[in-house]
Amino acid sequence: MLFPKFHIDEVQRQEGRDLTRFDLDFDLPDHFLPEFPPAIFLTTRPDLGDVSQGKLVTIMNYYELFNGILNPKDLEGLRLLVTPFPQQQFNQTEDRRSEAPSRGVTCFDCHANGHTNGGTHLVGDIRPQEFRHRIETPSLRGVNIQRSFGSQRAMTSVEDFTEFEQRAAYFDGDPVIATKKGVNVLERGSQVHFMAELEKLLDFPPAPKLRVADGKLNPARASESELRGQEVFFGKGQCATCHLPPYYTDNSMHDLQTERFFKQELVDGMVMAGDGPIKTFPLRGIKDSPPYLHDGRLLTLDDTVEFFNLVLETKLTDAEKRDVVAFLRAL
Repeated sequence: MLFPKFHIDEVQRQEGRDLTRFDLDFDLPDHFLPEFPPAIFLTTRPDLGDVSQGKLVTIMNYYELFNGILNPKDLEGLRLLVTPFPQQQFNQTEDRRSEAPSRGVTCFDCHANGHTNGGTHLVGDIRPQEFRHRIETPSLRGVNIQRSFGSQRAMTSVEDFTEFEQRAAYFDGDPVIATKKGVNVLERGSQVHFMAELEKLLDFPPAPKLRVADGKLNPARASESELRGQEVFFGKGQCATCHLPPYYTDNSMHDLQTERFFKQELVDGMVMAGDGPIKTFPLRGIKDSPPYLHDGRLLTLDDTVEFFNLVLETKLTDAEKRDVVAFLRAL
């Protein structure tokens, strides 16, 4: 796991817990990353708007922020999501990547405020090492409407994924190393259930330009560019083949077969190879979740539209691409 400096600094300030690694520094400039700290919207209390009060939620403040908003079970789920547990790089053993022994990381260290801070890790279930993909942290907003979890693993419930992260992903899929470093095995019937229930309360941000019935633009509120972009999105751009309204996902996986465009080779210790099937991420609130694609290779929405224009061979004009970006920003 690798974290941006602004998150490291805030956790250090609140908890005195240091997420700095001595072997790697985060490599993306802050202006390509999500707003920090992210807002939190709850499906149960849409009337409250952002309930984070502009703060990063940690073990130090979660209770004062959410007591009276969440029920006791969900409050306990949130406590577990902000509780540090040992992990491959952050633990008490000498085989770590932190200068001092560490209490570990929390789920919300990557999924900041139930969203994302652009933190990255290496996928745990691929070997040999040079074939392991860099994975960018997806948002947890809207997991209640999703039926597939993990950018390429396709787990079938958020409970499965929550348990998997602690048992395997935290330790690169190696149960022997996990035992040595202090794995925290979550109890499925209570802890995993409580955490997953809280995660399912995390809502997409408001989108006042979208109609309630079908999730498409309300012509009375949308700009001409956004309306043109919507037409391209559902037509020439082929975007709606996978990204269906109202949440703009088909809850499936698709192989873009990017290996059509290059030869497999080793670069800086990583094999440049095809990606295989990738989850169709929801596009609701997508403007708040840079960088894009499963590995963060696309820094902006403009980059993303151009990438799919090339991969899908849709031959969009520059004006059409700008309009699609305008539409995506309205979702």
